Amino acid sequence: MEAKFFRFLKLVGVGFKARTEREGRELFLKLGYSHEVQFTAPPAVRVFCFKPNIICCTGIDKHRVHHFAGAVRNSKPPEVYKGKGILYIDEVIKLKPGKKTKK
Repeated sequence: MEAKFFRFLKLVGVGFKARTEREGRELFLKLGYSHEVQFTAPPAVRVFCFKPNIICCTGIDKHRVHHFAGAVRNSKPPEVYKGKGILYIDEVIKLKPGKKTKK
């Protein structure tokens, strides 16, 4: 399969890890839950992990690649106070300030 479309995701957080099995067909994520989150890729999509925190979704159909990457991102969307979660590699999160203490 010749890959034409890519979508890179980055896991940000302590202990967040990703791994793939079955030649890029299954993705397992450790996201701080009591269990691993498992995703099965659609037929035209492959998943690769370059590092434990970098995920590459690739395939020949742009819609399926972006849909699968969005589904993976929705399992732990980025948090606006600490910046943890699953981000697109080129995404910038504007952090909100925390509570202000009164003087």
